Amino acid sequence: MKKILVTGSMAYDRIMNFPGYFKDHIMPDQIHNLNVSFFVDEFRESYGGTAGNIAYNLGLLESNLTTWTNVGDDFKNYQQWFSKNNIDISKIKVFKDKKTASAYIITDQADNQIAGFFPGAMMESISLKPISLKNISLAIIAAQNPIDMVELPLLFKDNEIPYIFDPGQQVTSLSGEQLKQAISGSKVLIGNDYEIKLIQEKTKWNLKDLQNETEILIITLGEKGSQIYTKNKEYNIKPADPKNTSDPTGAGDAYRAGLIKGLVKKWPIEKIGKFAGLIAVYTVEKYGTQTHEFTWSELEERYQQNFKEKL
Repeated sequence: MKKILVTGSMAYDRIMNFPGYFKDHIMPDQIHNLNVSFFVDEFRESYGGTAGNIAYNLGLLESNLTTWTNVGDDFKNYQQWFSKNNIDISKIKVFKDKKTASAYIITDQADNQIAGFFPGAMMESISLKPISLKNISLAIIAAQNPIDMVELPLLFKDNEIPYIFDPGQQVTSLSGEQLKQAISGSKVLIGNDYEIKLIQEKTKWNLKDLQNETEILIITLGEKGSQIYTKNKEYNIKPADPKNTSDPTGAGDAYRAGLIKGLVKKWPIEKIGKFAGLIAVYTVEKYGTQTHEFTWSELEERYQQNFKEKL
């Protein structure tokens, strides 16, 4: 049976909540001399990383998947968590002399975030030692080691594996030519509105150019939903309604999992966009990126409530 291949970072998330607004503590005329500290009222350590979050949500969606990334000697707890959730980690390499990547994220009351990221074992390139890619139906290249962001598109194209290019915060690490090479021939290019604008600036490609270079272009707009472009059509996807907005961290990764599931099921584009947005709100409603749960029956009910149609 063919599998989905998830590449990206695997990280421990240390998520903190600041019960105020960053803007009240950062003086614009003192940016050159910045020295601030935020007293947080909540701290949680959880499992995260782009690959980890996408894989977790795909597991909830009962998908056949495997993850390909590097971790450190502190991976044991994460490994047990994935084993509990029946997620294949057979392609993950453990470096005994390194630590697993870690993210430190502070979120204020306006959902603004300040983050620090320690890459750890992620800085060891996975693409320099390719694995067997037999029986892979679809791959995603989420934010990770910049070398892999460049090499994996070439590897997947050589092996005729359709892939989703999701550079995220690594857009800044890639040149215009590297972005062009990765986007050209991809199944999907996905990013938020800021990331897509930055890609356009770096590549000198306009929106129409991007549509011509990838099969599906997706621009996520947070609480405003998403825009999806194919070669000849545009879809404005309205968002699903969250029950609360506890923590936006990981919502984008959950969206990617819904997207992948919809593509594998060969659903119509508009349905895929709505479904992906629905998966995203489950993460928003819980602190942490892998603390939420759902069942297919719950998804069906909530999809119908939000979009007035059956899943």
